Amino acid sequence: MLKTLRVSDRTLMVLFTIVVLAGPLILAPVGAGYPDLMQRFVIYGIFAIGFNILFGLTGYLSFGHAAFLGVGSYSALWMLKLLSINIVPAILFSVVVSGLFALLIGFISLRRSGIYFSILTLAFAQMSYNLAYSVLTPITNGETGLQLDLNDPRVLDGATETGRLASPSLFGLEMGDTAIVPFLGMELQFNVGFYISALILIGMFYLSLRIFRSPFGMILRAVKSNQTRLNYTGFNSRPYTLTAFVISGMYAGLAGALLVCMDPLAGAERMQWTASGEVVLMTIMGGAGTLIGPVLGAGIIKYFENIFSRINESVVQGWFSALPEGLTDFFVAVVSPFLGSGWHISLGLIFMLVVIFLPGGLVEGASRVINLFTRLSQARKSSASQADTDSTDDDRPSGKPSPSSVNTRES
Repeated sequence: MLKTLRVSDRTLMVLFTIVVLAGPLILAPVGAGYPDLMQRFVIYGIFAIGFNILFGLTGYLSFGHAAFLGVGSYSALWMLKLLSINIVPAILFSVVVSGLFALLIGFISLRRSGIYFSILTLAFAQMSYNLAYSVLTPITNGETGLQLDLNDPRVLDGATETGRLASPSLFGLEMGDTAIVPFLGMELQFNVGFYISALILIGMFYLSLRIFRSPFGMILRAVKSNQTRLNYTGFNSRPYTLTAFVISGMYAGLAGALLVCMDPLAGAERMQWTASGEVVLMTIMGGAGTLIGPVLGAGIIKYFENIFSRINESVVQGWFSALPEGLTDFFVAVVSPFLGSGWHISLGLIFMLVVIFLPGGLVEGASRVINLFTRLSQARKSSASQADTDSTDDDRPSGKPSPSSVNTRES
């Protein structure tokens, strides 16, 4: 599979796979190595990759992608209730339903572009949220949310144990099963659900890579560059943008299904406009139009949401306890508003700095650092080679005769 890729893409794919599979080892030292958070990193990474196919390639900014996340969640949970506790039918059904829903919304919304397209997608998402919250309560269970029940029929596998709710599984492997392995004073948690989601993320990343490098991806970039000029050539770009919209919606539906497989509960809050705005932040912060950027942005935002939000004033006071009392109180008063319940302030400041100084996202920042080190390394090599050349020239005997030899010949 990797043989068809360029050398740089092949290297990126291998490194991405290694980093994702080594997630428990990498995240444990920073306090994020527990299954629930690791699964959220992976799932929202899938969500952001799908959104990047639409926004990063075509430039169409959707504020309604949370609708597909919610539709995928409801579809997957109904499959777990009616068909089987195995996650495979749930995932497949949610992807198909989300794709059809995206086809409907995209067919209408893509008749406009720019801010009008964004407003249309936002309107559809809010309509979907209100339908799920109040109108379609027999299907969505309203504000309470849809969840598994002891009386669920599950026509393929039936009830497992009386008085015990079934847990989503993959051919007998329960998503919640976790093996704890001590390692260098840490407890690494290897969770079944995380690795199933991680393998899906790797597959979706590879699919995104192929889309970026394909002629289809080139056409989407042309749409982003100048759609009006492209249309003047007689080329109809709407089928391509609609296809990108549907693929992006299917990614979101897949993410919604995995959220249900992790925690079998589907609520209307996943379809709110704030969830749509969150995936926009993930993509822009990491780097819209890049391959790895959306995954990086999703990880940073979820880390802030789950780790920084738990740091309270007593923890901050422990950080500066070694300082004199006056300095301790000063630093606690300065730092505390940006942590705990104020984690949004820290995230907002970081987002502002990224947008102002790194319009290409964190990937652009990493690229600048790599280019800087590359230039410094090349400068050192060139200076070293120049010094070697100069020393060689100094040691080389001169071609002119010395004065003593000239005098000897004359005598």
